[in-house]
Order: sequence, then structure tokens, then C-alpha cells
Amino acid sequence: MLVSYKWLKDYVDLDGVTARELAEKITRSGIEVDGVEQLSAGIKDVVVGHVLECEKHPEADKLNKCLVDIGEDAPVQIICGAPNVAKGQKVAVAKVGAVLPGNFKIKKAKLRGEESNGMICSLQELGIEGKLVVKEFAEGIYVFPENTEVGADALQLLNLDDEVLELDLTPNRADALSMIGVAYETAAILNKEVQLPEMTAKASNEKAEDYISVRVDAKEENPLYTAKIIKNVKITPSPLWLQTRLMSAGIRPHNNVVDVTNYILLEYGQPLHAFDYDRFGSKEVVVRLANEGEKIVTLDDTERTLTADQLVITNGTEPVALAGVMGGANSEVGNDTTTILLESAYFTGGSIRSTSKHHGLRSEASSRYEKGVDPERVRPAAERAAQLIAELAGGEVLEGMIEANHLRIEPAIVSITLEKINRVLGTNINKETVMEIFNRLKFEVAVEDETFIVTVPTRRGDITIEEDLVEEVARLYGYDDIPKTLPKSASLPGGLNKVQSRRRAVRAFLEGAGLYQAITYSLTSEDKATRFAIETRDPIKLAMPMSEERSRLRLSIVPQLLESVSYNLARQHDSIALYEIGSVFLNNGQGNQPEEREHIAGAITGLWVENEWQGEKKPVDFFVAKGILEGLFNKLGVSENIEWRRAELDGMHPGRTAEILLSGEFIGFVGQVHPHLQKALDLKNTYVFEIKAGPLFNYELPPLVYTPIPRFPSINRDIALVVDKAVSAGTLSAIIKDAGKKLLKSVRVFDLYEGEHMEEGKKSIAFSLTYSDPERTLTDEEVVKAHNKVLTELKDKAGAELRGQ
Repeated sequence: MLVSYKWLKDYVDLDGVTARELAEKITRSGIEVDGVEQLSAGIKDVVVGHVLECEKHPEADKLNKCLVDIGEDAPVQIICGAPNVAKGQKVAVAKVGAVLPGNFKIKKAKLRGEESNGMICSLQELGIEGKLVVKEFAEGIYVFPENTEVGADALQLLNLDDEVLELDLTPNRADALSMIGVAYETAAILNKEVQLPEMTAKASNEKAEDYISVRVDAKEENPLYTAKIIKNVKITPSPLWLQTRLMSAGIRPHNNVVDVTNYILLEYGQPLHAFDYDRFGSKEVVVRLANEGEKIVTLDDTERTLTADQLVITNGTEPVALAGVMGGANSEVGNDTTTILLESAYFTGGSIRSTSKHHGLRSEASSRYEKGVDPERVRPAAERAAQLIAELAGGEVLEGMIEANHLRIEPAIVSITLEKINRVLGTNINKETVMEIFNRLKFEVAVEDETFIVTVPTRRGDITIEEDLVEEVARLYGYDDIPKTLPKSASLPGGLNKVQSRRRAVRAFLEGAGLYQAITYSLTSEDKATRFAIETRDPIKLAMPMSEERSRLRLSIVPQLLESVSYNLARQHDSIALYEIGSVFLNNGQGNQPEEREHIAGAITGLWVENEWQGEKKPVDFFVAKGILEGLFNKLGVSENIEWRRAELDGMHPGRTAEILLSGEFIGFVGQVHPHLQKALDLKNTYVFEIKAGPLFNYELPPLVYTPIPRFPSINRDIALVVDKAVSAGTLSAIIKDAGKKLLKSVRVFDLYEGEHMEEGKKSIAFSLTYSDPERTLTDEEVVKAHNKVLTELKDKAGAELRGQ
């Protein structure tokens, strides 16, 4: 809901309260204000000019040379390219030195040899959205009414000196979908009175009942329907004040009658519809449910086929409007309209929502009906609209209002005790303060002992139970003034549990490592559902999928990440690193809920290091992906229990893939996507990983023990082992650690050789071993003994020989 600050002043005294201060107060009282927009922000020196002369530019067919009076000593020459500029017009002129949106500064210029001292502006150039500009001026400059004062501030006349508050309303606060509703809220917050519009229209001697009658057949969907007749109207553009108020609220002006109905929609929150009485087709309004297959051409010139549950307004024979959604083209108000049939009705929200959704028509009117309008405003809104049409269109309002009334909505009566209010809020508010709050809200309240009996006005349909009254008291008392207390229990809530804490640690580490978080679909196609799955089961099929591409629940996150990588590569993003912590779904058999498991997955491609100054570029490889996971496992404290094994998995490169085990349990994999699949997805060399989150997050770590920095030196030994190519470095490392026992503190691979000087089928792997004892300095004899045991175990268990022997 867009709320004009200047318009709001018509109903509430806002002296001393700026728009931004008001926005803060409204937000603190329970309705969030998303922002406050100063419409003229960054604009200055725009005035009303009078075009005294206008002729074609001598050197350009599409330019005009204009002599414009801007209220200064002498008129100025301005070159204008607008197709609708003409002599005698009153226009918006940005003078030399003026600033327009986007910090566009107006300077003296020469256009095709002719001097130009300013700029004649369109509304779009003044920052108004094109969709809000009257169609007449949408393709050119805006023309003010003839009686506009030359030299006057154009921004003020166009209401651009206004500020607009954007209210982010929850569905229950339908009362704030109108200026009067916001006025009630504002008045309650500021403890001010609400000034409602005065009704001063005089009815003619003719009676409306002689022109129209109303019959409602669908009483449940339309419990109240009213109609008024206004004769002798003249369709013209609306006055400037009305147009600018509509534009500030996001509605495009049309003509004086249609604009009045939109104005009342915004003012009262009550949708209205104006029919051309002479084109209506009869003297009877019949509201009924449509016949199955019945057709209507709506105001957007679209023929729509109706269903039997949709409410329509008819002339007794054919539909003339989709009730509460959109009028029909056959009774549209046009330039030749002289008599208006004005509709104001109460339609039930469910009926309007169903019709709106079926036809894909969501309007300002339908959204208000869906959330609920105030039944007490149906008649006042019609009277106010008739009054404005009479003023602005020269109309004559006929006496009386024709209605079909089956409405049975009464104000809600809710009782609550002072004790409950204070108990729930943890406050000690006295009875007088609570009474004052209800009075500020304009709720009728009676007190019996310590019980408040509150009669809630129909405009606040969201208040039906005691807790609603507690909320009203809390927000107007002030959330900031409610005492803060800590709960009393053995342990205070609010902390992160182990899983939550580790999930955050994983997210922080991966983002720190340069990966961006992705959130992908959990739905995938049948052929992708099981691809890269850590645990394979029959994929779960949706009962009503939106498409075959989204018909199965995924068993792996990697396929969706590869889709994202492919999408970004196609848009010239060459280096991509993504991760996702998300769910996969495992089938538990027919009729059983699927098991939802959390996985951690990533996909990396392109350059990992790029230092342009040094000319250094390092592409992603297997060890980058593995290194990220090693760092992650170290962060989680499980690196000592991780084992890496060479693996061959479907969809993965057979020589560049490893499976990951945690304490002997297979938890995931890391490696390069198979070249064939990379080609099919238009990928470069891409490395992926996916691991089960559950075993990591729930892993029981031993108590944290700190050890002092060693006081005694360590001894390093490097060994180069010749082994069969099939023997992995991980296998050798495990043998070394097991044989080295407590003296061996670290094992590190630092070289691999498979060159021409190596025997066929053999390779050389070099390790660096570190021996130390925290309690003393080791002797050479002790190190040699331990080292020889390592070499013996390597030879016995892996057939490893020292290189060079």
C-alpha cells in the first residue's frame, strides 16, 4: 500500500511529525514501512512555462523551436523534440541550471545550430513511471490546464514535493488498504482525531428508483449491492490534484468518472464500478452466478468463458461485469457517456479470489475483496463518489440509493480481563491506560470490574479473540516499553545446538574458501534423479508434477549444481565455484513418507588462482577440490578420522575420483566430472563433491586437549618408495602411521615420479616423516629403530622398496 504523506494530512493532523518519523512510528506499532520515497529527490528548478511561439527547426524535421515564457524578465528559446508540443500550451520547463533524475544537469546548448535555454519535460523525465502517465501524454510532454500560473513550481503542482510511504501489509491488516484506514492507524499512534470527508452533495428531485432496480440471486456471494444514478455528466480529464494523487498511489488516470471510482477505492478501501447507464441494456441489475460456458468481453477487450461458480453482474439478460474483478466492455464509460450507474457492493472474498485466479485477473479491487472490505463503508463510499462525480463532472445525483440487502455482519464483541493482558505481556499496565488505548483505536469499550467488553468496529475484521486485543494493547503501549525478562529454567533457550553450529561453520568455511552459496530445485527429471547418488533408491515421483523436468525428488545435489554451472558458463562467467547445503530424498516404499537427508555439495570450474600482474594462472584440479574438503574436515575436527580411497563412480572421471570415509563409513566422494558428461553439458573441466551432512554434524569429537609447544627438537626423515602403480599413497601413509606409533608425529607426501627411469608398472612416491617426543630429545638409535620398523612394514604389506637400493 502506497500512502501519500500530503494526502494523509487531509485526515490527520501531522504537524511536527515528518514522513520518516511517521514511518518509524508506524513500523514500531506493528505495520512495517518498507521505505519512504521523496518523489522530487534530486530534482530542482522546474517551473511552468507558456509556449508563446512554436515552429519547425530549420535544420531538423523532428525538432521544434519554441519561445517560452517561464515567468522571468524575457522569454527563452528552447528546442524541443516532443511530437505534441504546440503554441499556447502550459508545460513543465527545466531551466538552465536545473537538475533532473539521475543527476542530469540542464545547460545552455546548441542543437543543429539553434540555441536552447532549458528543456520542456515529459512526466517520465521528471521521474514518473511511464505506466502511470495519462495515455494522452504518454508519448510526449505533459500539458498543464490553461489556467495554470506561469512560473509556478511545477514539482508542487505535480505533487512531486510529496513523500510516499510504502506499507508492507500482512493479509490480516486489510483495514490499512485505504487512506482512511491508515488515518485511523496513524491517529491511534499519535493520539489524534480522524477527520472524515464531509458529505455535502444535494440530490435532485428525480428518484433513482425510477431508473434502476436491483435483484440479487446469489445472496451468499453478494449479501449487499447498492446502486446510484448520476445524470448529465460530462466526461473530461480529471483535475490535476486528482490525477497526481492517483499517480502517487500507483494508479494511472483515465477520466474524471473512472478516476473518482479509483480515488474512492484508495480513500475508503471500497471498490466501486461505474457503468454507462445508456449502454447498460436494461433498467434492472441482476447479480447471479454465471451459466456454465457463458461469455463476456471485459474492459481489456478479452473474451472470457465463465464457469458456474463465478459471480457476474448482469442486465437481466447478459453479463456486464465480472463482480469485483473487472467490468465488461459493453457498458464501459466513454467520452459520450452522460448518465452513470454507480455500483458499490459487498462481495465475499472467496468468490472474488476464485474468479480472479481462474482468469488471471488480479486488480486493486479484487485484492481488497479477497482480504475483506468494511461492510459499513459500502454506502458512504457510494455517496462520497456520487458527490465527487457531481463536482468534477457536472453531474446531477438522483435521490435515493437502490439496494438489495441480505448482509448479516455485526461488530465483534470480545471480552478480556486486565489480569490476562498484564500476564501475557509481562507488564503492570493500569486500567486507565488500557481504556485510553482502546479509545485511541476508536473501539467502543465498557468495563465491568476488571473486565473490558470491547465492541470492535467492522473495519477491523482481524480482531475476533482475546489475543488480538492483547496485541493491540501491546503495540500501542509500545513494544519498546514492554519489560524484558529472561526465562526461568535450568538452561536458557536460544543457543545453537551441535548440528546448527556445525552447519554454520561449514557455510562460513566454504564461503571463506571462495565458494558461493547456491539454492537449487529439489525437483528434477527421471534420468537425473539418481545420477551421482551416494545411496541409490527408486526416485520418488510427484503425483502432479509441473513438468517432466521437475517430476522426481532428487537423490543428489550435484546434477542441479552442474545445471547452474552450465547456465553461468553460457553467460561468459568462466570461473565458477558453488556450494549447497540441501536435502535429498530417499524412498521408503509405497505409502511411506520419504526420508529427507541433508547433504553438502559443491562444483568448481575455471581458474582457482589468477594474478594478472605476476602472470600467474592456476586452473582448478582434483587437489583443489580435495584440499577444500580437507580444510573443511579440519575445521570440524574430524580430519584424523577421514580416509580417502580411489573410486570409480558413474558419471565421474575414473582416474580422478576418490571416495571419502569417516571412521570407516562411506560418506561421499570428490572428483572430476566424466569428460563425456562435461561435453554433453557444455562444461570445461569441472570438479564436484558431495558428502552426507548427518555423519559430520553428529560426529562425537573427543574432549579438546591442549598440548604445550614442543620444547625438544624433532627429526625428519625423507623416503622415496618404489611400489606398484596400483598402490595408492593413502595406503602407504596408513601403513607408515600404524608402524611409526607414538614417535611418528606427521607423514606428508611431497613427490611422485613415473618417468622413463622407472621400471614398467612401477612408480616412486616420496614421503617426509617427522619423529619427536614431547618429553625429551630423541637419540639417533631410537629414530633409526622406529624408522626401520616403518620400512619393514612397508615392504611386508605393500611390497615397497627404497628407491636406489
